[in-house]
Amino acid sequence: MSMIQVGLLGIIGIIFAVQLKQEKSEVAVYLCIVITLIIFVGMTDHLEQLVTTLREIGNFVQIENSYILTLIKMLGITYLAEFSAGLCKDAGYSSIATQIELFGKLSILVLSLPILLALLRTIQEFL
Repeated sequence: MSMIQVGLLGIIGIIFAVQLKQEKSEVAVYLCIVITLIIFVGMTDHLEQLVTTLREIGNFVQIENSYILTLIKMLGITYLAEFSAGLCKDAGYSSIATQIELFGKLSILVLSLPILLALLRTIQEFL
């Protein structure tokens, strides 16, 4: 799916959602969720290409696979947190969206701790 298609799909969806929001606001929310899911499915090809490229870079530079896997997990957490929080904000539940964003940030921090420890050990060995 190209950026033009995604942009048009989003604009058309928002036009319909704005019109529906006045009469049936719950249908407008469902429409936004469906459009978001369609865009997500269309984006999976790009995500697969990104993961493949990251693995190739890891093989080329001789980085441990665990670091590449951690980076991919961080990307996934980031996207899912933004995706979920955006849907909650659109539905009018910004407090839940804020909690999802906070949980995503903390999850990334926890995931990065082993890499930070490995970096500190490497620096300590040089000293």
